[in-house]
Amino acid sequence: MSNKDDALQEIEYLFNQSYKVFHKDKKLANKYVQHARKIAMSLNIKLPSEIKRQFCKHCYSYLVPGNNLRVRINKNKIVYYCLECKKFWRKPNN
Repeated sequence: MSNKDDALQEIEYLFNQSYKVFHKDKKLANKYVQHARKIAMSLNIKLPSEIKRQFCKHCYSYLVPGNNLRVRINKNKIVYYCLECKKFWRKPNN
């Protein structure tokens, strides 16, 4: 296994831990996300799309639909709205 494969496993583990701890401690979940991003940036790893959608691109907080994320469909686009920083982003609905 290469160093990037180990790092990708570590990133997935950190996001799983963020999911488990989110309802108890949001700050800890956000720290896990920040740590995972630092690992990815240091080794220049492209994150999978399912991981990219789990955190806000503006404030880097871990997102859970219904708690701090609003998801809507508008004009054939999926609109993600972060309730932490009040920013939104759109994704085409194919």
